[in-house]
Order: sequence, then structure tokens, then C-alpha cells
Amino acid sequence: MAMDEDPAATVEAAVNGLGILARRRIEAEIIKPIYEEMVARFGKEAARAALKAAITNAAIESGRRLAAAEPGPTDLATFAALQPKWRQDDALRFEVIAESADRFDYDVTRCRYAEMYQAMGLGEIGDILSCQRDGTFCQGYDSRITMTRTTTIMSGAKRCDFRYRIDTDKPA
Repeated sequence: MAMDEDPAATVEAAVNGLGILARRRIEAEIIKPIYEEMVARFGKEAARAALKAAITNAAIESGRRLAAAEPGPTDLATFAALQPKWRQDDALRFEVIAESADRFDYDVTRCRYAEMYQAMGLGEIGDILSCQRDGTFCQGYDSRITMTRTTTIMSGAKRCDFRYRIDTDKPA
């Protein structure tokens, strides 16, 4: 590193170069002992609630950061254009069902996030570490976007059904 380089910028560039699957693995390795200690001290329910609150807030903030980086206004098209970030490194296999100005529907047929959390012994919190981010991320990115999902691979289903909608009548 050159003397005039900003160390924080160098670290941020390195982190941003990682795929999200690799980032989630690193995060999970850090979170695992913290979660286990929280369970031991406060019980599983309280540990899960604290973890969920922290991850929810982080997902919303991540959405805000990505929205701020957009050169123009956000909408469902700019949101859909972000999806390759989550699919990088063959992290997700999916089938697009519908894509238009007001809806973006797809089914995930393979989820390496779920596979990774199971292999790490974190299957019981994989839903918090990844799945619940999906709906809350869009709150930060564009509050007009909502997601519904009725099933996930993480919970043992054969697929995850993502259904995104945007309320274009609501102000951005």
C-alpha cells in the first residue's frame, strides 16, 4: 500500500470485490461464536431476536448504500439489475417467472447460502443470516418495493419463491 492510500478505502475495495456468498461466510464465521455465547447467556429466543434485529438493520443500511450509489432514481428495474451480486460464484440457481416495471418474480432452485450455513452448523440461524435480509434490504433500497415469499430452501423446501412488487403510486 502506498503512503498516500487510504487504508479504509483499500479495505472497502477488497471487501467489495468479494462475492456476497464469500462475504456471508466470513460474517458467519464471526457471528457463530457470538451467537453461541448469546444463547448460553440469554437463551435461544433472545439470541435469535437480537441477531435478527442486528441483521435487519444491517440489511436496510446496505440497501440505502446501494440506492445512494445509483446514478439515477431507484425502481424495480434498478433493483432487479442488482441481483447478479447475490448470484455471483454460482451462489443461486434461479428461474425468472416474470419481470416488468411493477413486478419481478423468480424461483431459486439451488441455494449455496443454505448449503454453506448447514455445513457450518448454522442451519438454525441461516434464515436470519440470509433469508430475512431479502425483504428488509429492499426497504432501504426503495421503500416502494415489497417482497413476499412463501417457502425457502433454507427451511427445507425445494425452492424459494421471490415475488417483488413496487407501488408506483407511493412517493420514493
